[in-house]
Amino acid sequence: MLKINLTDDIFYVGVNDRKTELFENHMELPNGVSYNSYLIVDEKVALIDPVEVSFMAEFLFKIKTVLGERKIDYLVINHDEPDHSGAVRAIVQEYPEVQVIGNAKTFGPLEAFYGPLNNKMIVADGETLCLGKHTLQFFTVPMVHWPESMVTYEQTNKILFSNDAFGGFGALNGCIFDDEANLDFYEDDMRRYYANIVGKVASQVVKAVQKLAPVEIKMIAPSHGLVWRSNLQWVFDRYVKWSTGGNDEGVVIAYGSMYGNTALMADIIARGVAEAGVKDIKIYDVSKTEVSHIISDIWKYKGCVIGASAHYGSVFPDMTLLLHELTEFKPMNKVYGVFGGMSWGGGGVKYINGIADKNEWQRPMESVEVKGAPYRQEDVERLYNLGKAIGEAVKNN
Repeated sequence: MLKINLTDDIFYVGVNDRKTELFENHMELPNGVSYNSYLIVDEKVALIDPVEVSFMAEFLFKIKTVLGERKIDYLVINHDEPDHSGAVRAIVQEYPEVQVIGNAKTFGPLEAFYGPLNNKMIVADGETLCLGKHTLQFFTVPMVHWPESMVTYEQTNKILFSNDAFGGFGALNGCIFDDEANLDFYEDDMRRYYANIVGKVASQVVKAVQKLAPVEIKMIAPSHGLVWRSNLQWVFDRYVKWSTGGNDEGVVIAYGSMYGNTALMADIIARGVAEAGVKDIKIYDVSKTEVSHIISDIWKYKGCVIGASAHYGSVFPDMTLLLHELTEFKPMNKVYGVFGGMSWGGGGVKYINGIADKNEWQRPMESVEVKGAPYRQEDVERLYNLGKAIGEAVKNN
C-alpha cells in the first residue's frame, strides 16, 4: 500500500467512499466522500479520527502499512458522529491498550454508540499532550457541528486537524492535497458540504475561527475533503464569506408543480430576473433535485424565489423539506420572492408566506398566486414583475 506523507512522521490513512448514495441517509453523494484519518508516528503513536466502520479492512491495512507491528498509543476523537468515529470499537479491539482521547462531552455519546470504553483520557480546552518530537494541543469548538466537537493542533509542524471545519464532499481522486487539485472542481462540493453540515451554526464557525486566530497554521487536515497546505487563504476566504452572508449575484428559483403550471410560472419569473440584468439563474424542480443541492446554491446566491402549487389546502408536499431546511439553516442576506398556483381554495402560497413571515424574509414584492395556468396577460405581468423586482434587488445589493 502506498504511503502518503503530510510530513516525515505524519501520514494520511483515510479512505474514499464511492458506494454510499446518501450522506447521513438524506444528502446525495454523486462524487462520493472521503473519511480522513491521520497517523502521527513518534515515541508515542497517535491516530487522529478513525473512519466510517464499513471501511475497516482497508483502514487497518493502511495503518499497518505505516506502523508494521507497532501499536497505537492514543486514539484522538475530535467528533462523535459515526462517519468520524465508526471504527472506534474495531480500533480498540485491534489495539486494546490504546488510550481514547476526548473532551468532557465526548464520551457520553461515544459510549452510547459503541459501549463502554476502557483507557479513556479526558482533555481540557487548550491542554497539550507530548508524543516525543510532536506535541498535540486540543481546542473545543462546540457546535461545529456537535456540542462535543473539538480540533487538534500539532504544534511542531503547525498542522490543524480541523474536524468538519474546512471539509467538503467528494472523494479524493488521487489528489490528497489542495495544490494537487483544481480547486474550482472541488468548490461546489465544499460549499454544499458547508451549507448542509455546518451552515446552521455559521456563527459558531466564526467563533471557532476567531478562537484559533492566535495559532499559526501551516496546514489544515480536515475529516473530509482536501488537505490544505498551499492555498489556506483560499479556503479561509470562502469560509468567512459563507459564514458571514457574502453572496454572489444570482437567483435561485425553486418550485413544486403537480401538472406543470407552476413550472411555467418559474420560467416567466426567470425572464424577469434576466431582463433585470442578472446572469446567474438556477431553476430547480424540488421533485427532481435533492434538496442539499438547492440549499447549496441558495447559500451561494443573493436572490431566492420559492413557488409551489396548492395541495389539499396546503403546499405541494415535496416543497415542505426545502422550507424546513431554509427555516433550520437560515441563509443570510437574501432577497426572496413567493409564488404559486391554485385551482379551488389555494393554500400553497399561504403556507410559504407563513414560513416567510416566521423567518422574516426580505421580500421586495408581494407574493403572486395564479389560478390555473399562467396564460392570462395580467398573471404573466405579475409573475414577470416579481422576477424583475427580485433581479433589481439583487443587482442593487
